[in-house]
Amino acid sequence: MKQTIISEYDSNKLSYRNIIDGNMSPWVMRFIKDVGKGINDFDMIRDKEKILLAVSGGKDSLALALALSLRRKWLPITYTLDAVMINWIEHPIEESSRERLQKYFSDLDINFRIIDEPQFPTTAPENYNCYICARNRRRILFEIANKQGYRQIAMGHHLDDLVETTIMNLFFRGDFATMNPIQEFFDGDLYVIRPMIEIHESTLKRLAQTYDLPVVKPVCPYDQTNIRSSIKPIVKEICHLDRFAREHVMNAHKLDCRINRD
Repeated sequence: MKQTIISEYDSNKLSYRNIIDGNMSPWVMRFIKDVGKGINDFDMIRDKEKILLAVSGGKDSLALALALSLRRKWLPITYTLDAVMINWIEHPIEESSRERLQKYFSDLDINFRIIDEPQFPTTAPENYNCYICARNRRRILFEIANKQGYRQIAMGHHLDDLVETTIMNLFFRGDFATMNPIQEFFDGDLYVIRPMIEIHESTLKRLAQTYDLPVVKPVCPYDQTNIRSSIKPIVKEICHLDRFAREHVMNAHKLDCRINRD
């Protein structure tokens, strides 16, 4: 058995290098295979495609980067995988966090850039909130993808995100809708893909708690006051009644997103 590597900056966690080197627990292997299942179920990534990974610095996007990097080694197909992080100038991450992120993506053999941008555009309304912030981040990502020839942007949304989005749309907008595993923009010029759409958030938390992923959480004044944060405990309580409640919500949407991208 390979020697277990301990993190240099957190002795209580295992190094993610163990996973890269193939020394992983069965549950980690299952996570990576389940990401692959989601990709295959919805035909998200094909041979020789160019993927831009949107990195927030949180556990979700870092876990997705790990899964996509390892999966690329195991498959008979190849795809280009680059990553970008939008760093808000008003709430910048520390230099030490930048260095750990750069090292992480270098170890995963993924080209990675951190782009500093203003969080508040010149047209930002006074009642700025998480929704507007997310739209601003997505606008910047779309501009990068358009200028540099990416047709697909991979995002780290998971099954819990799908359920929470469903609840928000249903109860606050009167619409039974949610995020799609693969979503078309600009008449097919760009697609957002969500390879972890079938993954429970608890798996991603376990990964971040077990391994020394360089998780960085930028300061955000809206983080604990947005609607999604209030819905999370509600979903948790419902799943105590039925542990497959998340899957039931996803199945109710009857998602079929195999889009003709030829």
